Amino acid sequence: MTWIDWIVLCVTLVSIILYGVWKSRGMRTIESFLLADRQLPWYHVGLSVMATQASAITFISAPGQGYTDGMRFIQFYFGLPLAMVVLCITFIPKFKLLNVFTAYEYLEKRFDNKTRSLTAFLFLLQRGLSTGITIYAPAIILSTILNIDINYTTLLMGGLVIIYTVYGGAKAVSYTQMLQMGIIFSGLIFAAWMVVHLLPPEVQFSDALHIAGKMGKMNVIDTKFDLNNKYNLWSGIIGGFFLQLSYFGTDQSQVGRYLTGRSVAQSRLGLIMNGLVKIPMQFLILMIGVLVFTFYQYHQAPVFFNKTEVSKIETSAYKAEWQELERTSGTLFKAREQQVNTLIQALHAGNKGGEDSMRKGLQQTEKQNQEVRKAAVALLLKNNPRADVNDTNYIFLSFVTKYLPVGLVGLLIAIIFLASMGSTASGLNSLASATVIDFYRRLIKPQASASTYLRASRWSTVGWGLFCIVVAFYAHKLGNLIEAVNILGSLFYGTILGIFLVAFYMKKVGGTAVFIAALVAEAFIIFAWLTNLMAFLWLNVIGCLVVMVLAQLIQWGSGAFGSAQAPGEDKKASPVIASEASKYFEN
Repeated sequence: MTWIDWIVLCVTLVSIILYGVWKSRGMRTIESFLLADRQLPWYHVGLSVMATQASAITFISAPGQGYTDGMRFIQFYFGLPLAMVVLCITFIPKFKLLNVFTAYEYLEKRFDNKTRSLTAFLFLLQRGLSTGITIYAPAIILSTILNIDINYTTLLMGGLVIIYTVYGGAKAVSYTQMLQMGIIFSGLIFAAWMVVHLLPPEVQFSDALHIAGKMGKMNVIDTKFDLNNKYNLWSGIIGGFFLQLSYFGTDQSQVGRYLTGRSVAQSRLGLIMNGLVKIPMQFLILMIGVLVFTFYQYHQAPVFFNKTEVSKIETSAYKAEWQELERTSGTLFKAREQQVNTLIQALHAGNKGGEDSMRKGLQQTEKQNQEVRKAAVALLLKNNPRADVNDTNYIFLSFVTKYLPVGLVGLLIAIIFLASMGSTASGLNSLASATVIDFYRRLIKPQASASTYLRASRWSTVGWGLFCIVVAFYAHKLGNLIEAVNILGSLFYGTILGIFLVAFYMKKVGGTAVFIAALVAEAFIIFAWLTNLMAFLWLNVIGCLVVMVLAQLIQWGSGAFGSAQAPGEDKKASPVIASEASKYFEN
């Protein structure tokens, strides 16, 4: 990067952080730290919800996903709008009426202590692991730019976010996320325009899409039902619905965002905004990756996009073999460039026969190019068995740093950093919420002062931040980060969602039945994942259904069909929850 890019990067980051710190000044209570005093308007809620989900992983890995696998990942989000409707009708009114800090407080009153503890523990486990992955994503950027070991950049990024979150709490997170999303949208639109602008003058936007389509990258909709297909219309609508419903309805990193709304209506509007904007936003990000793929039909792409790994092999005993692979890649590029130019001519002339011929030729050349990449990966591993051989996360970053103009490089990297800070800060804030509210305040110090809980929240944030940094050290083993995060969530979200749906809709089922059902369901989901029984999105559906069905069967089998706890029956529930819950159940 040039000195101008560094100035743009530093000014953008410092300005956003200082703004968030300034807006969060005067914070004295745990409610301020965790929920921003529940006084934020709907647009704050909506942008904060989006920013929490849109981490650096989104802006690093999603374009790489589009580049390598095309547009089909967009189907993952097709269940999102329906999930937002269900959340607005069911989840938000219940959480707001009970005036809870975390979603899991509700479960103690509805069921019992052990069910609340189990659900909160499952959340802490998956969110701690996921947040570690979100720290790793921006560390990739710093490592690439500065050409230093990624472990050092992981420590740096993790440390910065810990300090920022510990000081500012939920209010700083929310206010900075609002500005972040504005900058992010502007930067993404400009980046998409720049990719098209850098194509040859005779290649228009529609031509770029035609090229991508002929090479199988415009695969937006797949209507074939297949349990082993990760991304199709059915897995997106059904599996995606269950995943999004659990993520936004039971994951404290998101529940904590819309609990900051000043009313039920404001929280609902924020979620509806997210449901309307998220799919177009994700479509644009994947499209950028597809356009970058088209761009590299006219500019030779690296054999491998991770420059750190390439620099290692270029100074190894395998240097000559690597150079031979690069020469082969260059030869294939020249053939592919000629085929693409001929394809464009056929498209402009309306020559369908020429289009089909060039399409087959391009697909064959691309297949040969993939063989070269496989050979490159094998050589990297031969040189270093511990090498990071998944370079999907480096594709867009490589393009940005090499081809975009001075100033824009710094802005786009600032965008990725901002996304990471916002998402990671939300994750750490939610981990602190669940730790202090669901365990520390309930089991260790139930009658402590407000300052004690605030101090515990800050120290909890530090502790979870250190845990997430450790996770980030191993994140390179997970492959494409955006897939890894969603697979990880799918291992837990179905079970957690099943517990909440039993609580909401199956009033005759008690705590012991749902507790046992949840343990069995989680064990089955882990088994299904380890044995590749089905694509990961379906794990959310199966986990939820197993909990609901099995809980009902256990309740029937116990001979206690009507023994579920009634409102106010659990004397160990907190006084606030007990009084508010009685109002809800009476209604």
